[in-house]
Amino acid sequence: MTARFTLPAFAGYGIELEYMVVDRVSLAVRPIADQLLRSLAGYDTADVERGTLGWSNELVRHVVEVKNVVPTAALVELPARFHDEIRAANTKLAAVDARLMPTAMHPWMDPATETVLWEDAGGEIYRTYDRIYDCRGHGWSNLQSMHVNMPFTGDEQFERLHAAIRLVLPLVPALAASSPFEDGRSQGFLDRRLENYRTLCARTPSVAGRIIPETARSRADYEARVLSPMYAEIAPLDPEGILRHEWLNSRGAIPRFDRDAIEIRLVDVQECPQADLAIAAAIVSSVRALYRETFSCLTDQQRVDTDALCDALLATIRDGDEAIIEHAAYLRALGLPEGSAGARDLWRHLVDTSSDDPAGLWWRPAIDMILAQGPLARRILRATGSDVDRKRLQAVYGELCDCLDQGRMFA
Repeated sequence: MTARFTLPAFAGYGIELEYMVVDRVSLAVRPIADQLLRSLAGYDTADVERGTLGWSNELVRHVVEVKNVVPTAALVELPARFHDEIRAANTKLAAVDARLMPTAMHPWMDPATETVLWEDAGGEIYRTYDRIYDCRGHGWSNLQSMHVNMPFTGDEQFERLHAAIRLVLPLVPALAASSPFEDGRSQGFLDRRLENYRTLCARTPSVAGRIIPETARSRADYEARVLSPMYAEIAPLDPEGILRHEWLNSRGAIPRFDRDAIEIRLVDVQECPQADLAIAAAIVSSVRALYRETFSCLTDQQRVDTDALCDALLATIRDGDEAIIEHAAYLRALGLPEGSAGARDLWRHLVDTSSDDPAGLWWRPAIDMILAQGPLARRILRATGSDVDRKRLQAVYGELCDCLDQGRMFA
């Protein structure tokens, strides 16, 4: 998102969806994002605005992003708009025997040999990232996510919103995990993208912290505790200051003070916008309930230990909806008694008790399907079976491409 929000909390949202461009038949990645953007715009560009939505490039040439360019309070309107844009992009790509593929990782891409970095607008930033971190790896060049941008006005709203988002983050993979395969194999994680994401910036530990953000009570507090150490650590590697911006922060949710919003980054992209926006709405609903102190007061929310939240996140990265959460203070903050709870049951509790607008429950059928059948990663594993080869992967992921083009969920 590039638009400045200047909105109070929950008055509007920005959604960003990333997709890879692949061959129409083989599903191999195709580094032709520049051609797609040119075709959509009618001229060479890295950004295309088409009404209320827009397209842009990413780090690598086989990934593009589509987003609403102005914040909207009506998430219900976005699935159809995003689907129309995806169909338009697929129509353009069909002319060169390509298409868009959903899910958070390509199941067999070899980033060491297939990565082509974007070298046009923004190329200096991407080259700097590549020089410092080496972007020819799965976590850099083989990933697609949904970003959910939520606004705030002033320090009080920032503190409350940040505290609420912090508690929801560990549960996100239980709904949204969509990356069970890497290098053609399942490696024991429903959310392999996030398992890679955790170590992307290992060379500069302060840039990502422990993914779950530290408690922050104001902009000044956040700048002193998070941004300043991050800038100091990367300075010897980036003396020109090319990356000295708040977007360098790689935690699971980052404050964007340049536009007064918090950007949630832990959500894997799904098989169609209907699923993406339903997950976004469930996250927003749960964050709103915590923000209003429905389950616990702000002080108790902020007291939940970061280590406990990190442990919960690791569990959902691995096991998704079947992860078990046992930390007593965390469960109390979410309105549950001490003991243990499955991540699936935690989500049922959150969506059942935080949805206070019956007219706004357009997203519940999709969420109910996910809770019944598991996140997309589990459904993909069920479809591929235990004896997985390239032919089977190609068939399943071809079906996922059809889901994206047709705007339907993978059941």
